[in-house]
Amino acid sequence: MKTFVMLLRGINVGGRNKLLMKELVIILDALGCQNIKTYIQSGNVVFQTDHKNTSKLSEQLSQEIDLQHNFKPQVLILSSNDFLQAINNNPYPEAESDPKTLHFGFLESVSEDANLDKLDSLKITSERFQLINQVFYLHAPDGIGRSKLAAQSEKAIGVSMTSRNWRTVCKIHEIMNELK
Repeated sequence: MKTFVMLLRGINVGGRNKLLMKELVIILDALGCQNIKTYIQSGNVVFQTDHKNTSKLSEQLSQEIDLQHNFKPQVLILSSNDFLQAINNNPYPEAESDPKTLHFGFLESVSEDANLDKLDSLKITSERFQLINQVFYLHAPDGIGRSKLAAQSEKAIGVSMTSRNWRTVCKIHEIMNELK
């Protein structure tokens, strides 16, 4: 059985698209997943499965949530190796000491047409970013709440993305290690 990380986008945000993690665990269990562990209410899951086709599993989960809760979230599944590679590729290790300033934008696929000039024009002096494989790394020491770069990065990259801060990435990694 292999270990995977699942990231759901846009659930339990602003009172919309409510999905309790215990309900998510029940759905995943019914789809054949095992050793399911969640972290906070924003759709972070570590699980194990023998499923070979994670794209199909993503679609099945999204459809089942739609049937039960009337919304269809984007579901991104990463192998444990891909998740570890994202951590190891972090171009801003010095930012790890302030975890709310470092963000990983996990892309649905590799961006073929990312507009890096647009991204560069959006950032303020203190912000830094890099696009490496299927991860958009953003260091925003002044926060992302008012950051134009954070707000418009997905559009400029041209690929659907779900972001997690460094604290969440570390917690997911810790849960992954517990399942080994």
